[in-house]
Amino acid sequence: MQSWFPGRRLSSHVPIAGPLKGARFVDRPNQFLVRVALEPEEEVVTAHLPDPGRLEDLLVPGCRTWVRPVDDPARKTAWTAVLVQAPSQALVSLDTLLPNRLVRVALEEETIEPLAGWTVERAEVPIGRSRVDFLLQDFSGARMYLEVKSVTWVDGGVARFPDAPSERAARHVRELAELTQEPGVYATLLFIVQRNDAVEVRPAHEIDPDFARALREAEAAGVRIMAHRCQLTLEELMLGVQIPVVL
Repeated sequence: MQSWFPGRRLSSHVPIAGPLKGARFVDRPNQFLVRVALEPEEEVVTAHLPDPGRLEDLLVPGCRTWVRPVDDPARKTAWTAVLVQAPSQALVSLDTLLPNRLVRVALEEETIEPLAGWTVERAEVPIGRSRVDFLLQDFSGARMYLEVKSVTWVDGGVARFPDAPSERAARHVRELAELTQEPGVYATLLFIVQRNDAVEVRPAHEIDPDFARALREAEAAGVRIMAHRCQLTLEELMLGVQIPVVL
């Protein structure tokens, strides 16, 4: 396994756009929509769900959620689901774009210790059939490809990824491994757990054995595999401690 730094608290953060309104989850008509009952009116409205994962452990009838109004005539829904409260009482972000924003800030502030000294050269970089979130460069001119994966599923303190089979995620990992075969090129896969109740990250072998296999092969090929959990409030997502990834 790659080295990690237990107990180290970091402070990079990104705001959560508001205003937020409390609600209770009713049901999920499809992958990208939820229905919630607004508080205190109990009016049932439909909200866009940014996270297309299964989220079966989170979106249970009656669970506390927070939604944000959206004033956009082009949108089919006037609300976006932003946060949910897990059975553990932890707040969980449903915004899959927040981790990339947070990581970019953390790179600029050098608060991810193993990545200190690397600067962002480009974002959304095409490689093979995919795009990698960031291309980094250090003072020597070496390059590092950095892929960020958002994690929301936690079971007994163990963050699991993915929560549904993902050919795309496995392909990303294999393409990162191929990149490390070039001289002066490095690759990192960073799991961002968008909640504070995880103590480690493990691939969900029973959900996607191909992804789990690709992850082990990538580490053997030299891809650095890391994870951070986050502190979350109704106002911001903050980078928390680094936690181990157990393959």
